[in-house]
Amino acid sequence: MLRHRFAIGSVLVCIVAAVAIASTAAARKPARRDAALAARLHAIRTATERFEDVNVALKEGYVRDPMDMCVTAPVEGYPPQLGGMGIHFFRPDLLGLTATTPRVAGKGTHTDFSTPGVLVYEPQAGGGLKLVAVENLVFADAWREAGHTAPPDFEGNQYYRMIDNPATTDVDEAHGFMPHYELHMWLYRDNPNGTFAQFNPNVTCRYHQAKPAAMPPAAK
Repeated sequence: MLRHRFAIGSVLVCIVAAVAIASTAAARKPARRDAALAARLHAIRTATERFEDVNVALKEGYVRDPMDMCVTAPVEGYPPQLGGMGIHFFRPDLLGLTATTPRVAGKGTHTDFSTPGVLVYEPQAGGGLKLVAVENLVFADAWREAGHTAPPDFEGNQYYRMIDNPATTDVDEAHGFMPHYELHMWLYRDNPNGTFAQFNPNVTCRYHQAKPAAMPPAAK
């Protein structure tokens, strides 16, 4: 009887130990993924922090949105509590612009966040601009023509597909662009919606003063 009880006890100990080991291994996997993602985000921030000075961005070829829109959730037909984006500065070469009317079109499939196609700034009370996010924008047709069958993603975070709905004349869901994919990375402003969310409730357009300009020429 004692031997039988001892055998049962030994089996139970082994089962508990196996479960504990499996649980520990399972916990380590997301921890490793989180650490890897944090390392990548840190590297991207290091590569882009010079753009906190908007003049550096301008010298490196970024162009302020000619419409000078400070994008908020309501502008694109979403509830205001989602927050804002800000003013976009983009690199025409990385976006591969081919046309600017009637909507902005391009052939760009650039997805390297260490050299982002788009920088997003929040207007400040004194008239300055504060970098809040980096972004990449990929034109849907160009992405498909490049042989991709799934939307682009970054570490499992899929880009948002943006396409204007002609039935909603009071908003522009694609903010003047042809159908495209986009993903924001809120490295310079904490976002309770998430690092890769479209909008940030901690971003405001309260101090924006629009200064529309001419759209840069499309690539030849």
